[in-house]
Amino acid sequence: MAALALVFGYIESLIPTGIPGVKLGLGNLVVLTAMYAVSVRGAAAVSAVKIFLGGLLFGSFAGLLYSLAGGAVSFLVMLALKKSGRFGLVGVSAAGGVVHNIAQLAVACAVLGGIKLAYMLPLLLISGLVTGIVVGFAAVPCISLAQRAGKGKK
Repeated sequence: MAALALVFGYIESLIPTGIPGVKLGLGNLVVLTAMYAVSVRGAAAVSAVKIFLGGLLFGSFAGLLYSLAGGAVSFLVMLALKKSGRFGLVGVSAAGGVVHNIAQLAVACAVLGGIKLAYMLPLLLISGLVTGIVVGFAAVPCISLAQRAGKGKK
């Protein structure tokens, strides 16, 4: 699953969005699938590999910092919402997309000194919400497939 998340991250790096900080969140599709179909520990491992190797292979040191902040905060929020039982998969994914962008913007403001980048917040909130919803819906059949594949191995 970690290799698949890296491949998705690479594919995502090839797709220009035209807006700094806006991505489709394809790698998070694999993290969500692992979180719901495998285990929290497995999903954390997939997320860590995706962040660190993806940052080294397809990004820069600054990009790695942004990915680490966004990925860690997003993972923790998604895990908390999932465990609460009050949110469905799409809601968990949407929240993950939104907080991922907030965390990345916070790091960018800290690294670049100042709050000048805060003007991007509305756009990043909307893009995080939209991509989070799309990824959440896309994760439904992925989770089903992963669960069936896991049952076949027992």
